[in-house]
Amino acid sequence: MRRLAEKVESRIDRCRLMELPRVASRQGSITSVEGNVEIPFPIRRVYYLFDIPGEAARGGHAHKKLEQLLVAVMGSFDILVDDGKRQKRFHLDRAYKGLYIPTMVWRTLDNFSSGGICLVLASELYDEGDYYRDYRRFLQASTPAR
Repeated sequence: MRRLAEKVESRIDRCRLMELPRVASRQGSITSVEGNVEIPFPIRRVYYLFDIPGEAARGGHAHKKLEQLLVAVMGSFDILVDDGKRQKRFHLDRAYKGLYIPTMVWRTLDNFSSGGICLVLASELYDEGDYYRDYRRFLQASTPAR
């Protein structure tokens, strides 16, 4: 009896834009997120990138365990995600939208607008051992042994 191959969702397909809760009024807007509620992981670390020259690229790494949500809290920027087989490019330009990036996805940020600020919500505390900073090593780790 032949088994039908199950379609397995690739890691890059799990990268997705998320609209975050937004309450707008004449006095302004507020967005609030909670780990394991609006985003699919508990938040263990928060950091942000700023004062980035428009021609600069940031990131250029992947994580073994860490999941993250990136938000353009000011200005805009692009994110290129790569699972070793395919690539997708996303554009962030609203403080109430975020890009979820699961484990083992290489990400690079570029095309920062003047004054752009990237907020990152992370599932893990900083651990240098969790990083793939060399793309070739990332490809080796993300490709199953035959």
